[in-house]
Amino acid sequence: MTQLFKDANYDVVEFEDVADVYVVNTCTVTNMSERKSRQILRRAKEINPNSILCVVGCYVQVAEKELEKMQEIDILLGTNDRKNIVKYVESFNNDKKVFDVQDIMKKQEYIEWGGVAHTNRERAEVKIQDGCDRFCTYCIIPYARGPIRSRNIDDICKEIEILSKDGIKEVVITGIHISSYGKDLKNGISLIDVLEKINQIEGIERIRLGSLEPLIITEDFVNRLKNLNKICNHFHLSLQSGCDETLNRMNRRYTTDEFKKIVKLLRNNIKDVALTTDIIVGFPRRNKR
Repeated sequence: MTQLFKDANYDVVEFEDVADVYVVNTCTVTNMSERKSRQILRRAKEINPNSILCVVGCYVQVAEKELEKMQEIDILLGTNDRKNIVKYVESFNNDKKVFDVQDIMKKQEYIEWGGVAHTNRERAEVKIQDGCDRFCTYCIIPYARGPIRSRNIDDICKEIEILSKDGIKEVVITGIHISSYGKDLKNGISLIDVLEKINQIEGIERIRLGSLEPLIITEDFVNRLKNLNKICNHFHLSLQSGCDETLNRMNRRYTTDEFKKIVKLLRNNIKDVALTTDIIVGFPRRNKR
């Protein structure tokens, strides 16, 4: 969104500076993130009461009615229409607020934003998919981001080729659930196919992966992965719990023994591999009657 405003000749300033337009891209993963989102949007109107305040993102997607009641908000968008943020701002009329939150569960195609955004001089994040169909019992993300939508592999490579020509050496492959890439395409293409294509792009020296679903790490995946000389040897596998009963209640679809075998597979095949994970502490148990 920052890049969209830059392309439209807007000056992007720090949040604490006085601005004509404020965009708050909200999160809803935790109650804390929701509270921080509300605090930030109120703070924007305190800095400049005459500004246009746009509130977008995941929190909007799951709490539309709640946010519509907040007087500070001028434009309210969910997660799927953010690419039109500049158009909404430029057509805004002070006499009429704009609330346009679409049903994310009905969206089936990946939306191309157009343009390329750099993270810093040598690294850029490249999004390859959106949405999630795992429905872990503790997670609201599928309801905020909708079903899986995989980006066309040619569009992914085209963006990375542009980045490479701009001097970018490292790309970080991101998405809501990158391990599920290709499930909706039904053409046999999966994450490893995308990585093999990216590995061939001249100028790119490092390919870094976002968080991975452990079950994607199979012998076939690893055998193909270890032949890619640009893949960074760091893998983030979200374990969430070391208890099989808890994993079952979380709807995580693997056991601790399977996770151990996955870790062993990576250690046996990837030199100097680095592994990180997430653990949820204190997962609630249902009362038995």
